[in-house]
Amino acid sequence: MKKTILPVIALTAMLQIENAQQAFFQPTTYRGAFAPAPTPMWTDTWCEWDPQNKVYPAPNTIITSNITSNTTWTTGQVILLSGQIFVKNNAVLTIQPGVIIRGDKSIAGAGLFITRGSKIIAQGTPNQPIVFTSDQASGQRNIGDWGGLVILGNAATNASGGTNYIEGFAPGPDTQYGGGASPNDNDSSGILKYVRIEFAGYAYQPNKEINGLTFGAVGRKTIIDYVQVSFANDDGFEWFGGSVNCKHLVSYRNLDDDFDTDEGYKGYVQFALAVRDPQLADNPSVSTSEGFESDNDPTGSNATPKTSAIFSNVSIIGPYRGNTSNPIASGFRRGARLRRNTELKIFNSIFMDHPRGVMIDGTACENNATNGTLKFKHNIVAGNQTGKVTEVLGGSTFNAPAWFGANSNDSLVSTSGILVNPYDYFNPDYRPVSTGIASSGADFNDPVFSNLVTSVDVINESTTTLNLYPNPANNYIYVSSNEKVNSVEIFSLTGQNILKAEMNNNNHGVINIHELPSGFYIIKLNTEKGVVSKQFIKN
Repeated sequence: MKKTILPVIALTAMLQIENAQQAFFQPTTYRGAFAPAPTPMWTDTWCEWDPQNKVYPAPNTIITSNITSNTTWTTGQVILLSGQIFVKNNAVLTIQPGVIIRGDKSIAGAGLFITRGSKIIAQGTPNQPIVFTSDQASGQRNIGDWGGLVILGNAATNASGGTNYIEGFAPGPDTQYGGGASPNDNDSSGILKYVRIEFAGYAYQPNKEINGLTFGAVGRKTIIDYVQVSFANDDGFEWFGGSVNCKHLVSYRNLDDDFDTDEGYKGYVQFALAVRDPQLADNPSVSTSEGFESDNDPTGSNATPKTSAIFSNVSIIGPYRGNTSNPIASGFRRGARLRRNTELKIFNSIFMDHPRGVMIDGTACENNATNGTLKFKHNIVAGNQTGKVTEVLGGSTFNAPAWFGANSNDSLVSTSGILVNPYDYFNPDYRPVSTGIASSGADFNDPVFSNLVTSVDVINESTTTLNLYPNPANNYIYVSSNEKVNSVEIFSLTGQNILKAEMNNNNHGVINIHELPSGFYIIKLNTEKGVVSKQFIKN
């Protein structure tokens, strides 16, 4: 159906969002997180590569008590989290673009915790990201200055009884996650978009730090896109169960693991970057530092749902940074440690500069790899210690090198010629060398991608903009772009085209969405310079 867009578009089509798997993965020809030049890196404008020396304004608003009703922090506010702040009672915390939230180091474990049923709507922009950071002055910040951001939902976890409690905290309704006997994998905990989290990871109990960003059974209707975690005192990102899907993640110079999956996490992640600091790793007597660490559960049981998340287009720059003779902290180990009966799936990714490449840890994981429920395909592993591209437990007869090769993975002794400039912390270029091995070789034909590859093309938002206001919206949504817009399309998350229309106002218009059911949608602008799309929420 084609219409002409006047200043207001009346949408007559109704949509019922079905509980079905949404198309998520954007097919690429390149491997790793970024397209080759001239496509800009999606980290441009909103990421910060030197948060230690970044100057942030002083707080003008102090938060000392829990948030129990709908609350908005507005552009221009600088928040001081002076306590362990729980968003509870089904409240919605809305954080507008440009807000800075500083964790109070003088208050033990000051942080922000989104409890089950509540939501955080933190939607920054490429030029006005939302920043969670330390309250210490520039040059004086350290890992673990404050607690971090924890989001708890009602999706499934394979923990006993379908619920668990975030480690380090006393068990209680505010620290519980998971939907129990009736989980809701379509649960929504809100939005994180264009968000930075810096110097988090307080140790609430010995050896029980929380991460930069912790997900506890978060559902797939939560939007996680363009999130950077830097200098965390544990993992960058950790998922305990849940089904949340994530895009454009950055784990930057964190202590322990970059991407840690546990307790039946079964979401999808595409376009992720991890960069390590050679001298910043965990204590190996407590934990070794990995790019990926993945368990089905702490005991490696057959509890369901299994940890079976799919990752694609990840670039991990390990501690060697181009030379295996460089000194590194003793806690560093592998690009990926797949253990305790996990069925994780990793595709089209780059693992550089780790002492060891990928470890299939234990008989259960060896069986999963043999049976094809654990997958590691079309990846590049480079710059490891001699003979350490793959690893198994001592005494195992599993032929890891043969399995690695049979799954179209590449191994290289040197990291030279893979990425343009991956070793400059402050002016990096993580794009593939145009004629290098990473500029091609991606493949999305594995059966796990069936019905998961999107037909909606998305180009970098830093070049062609799509502005939506408000988002979430009730009755009307204002749409604009920096380019002339030829047409507008609205899709369901399952890819159903609801409307295609021309825009008479050149580059802006107002859409009437009052007849749409509550839920998540994709709006796509066809501009003279390409296509750009965004998700939006109808309340």
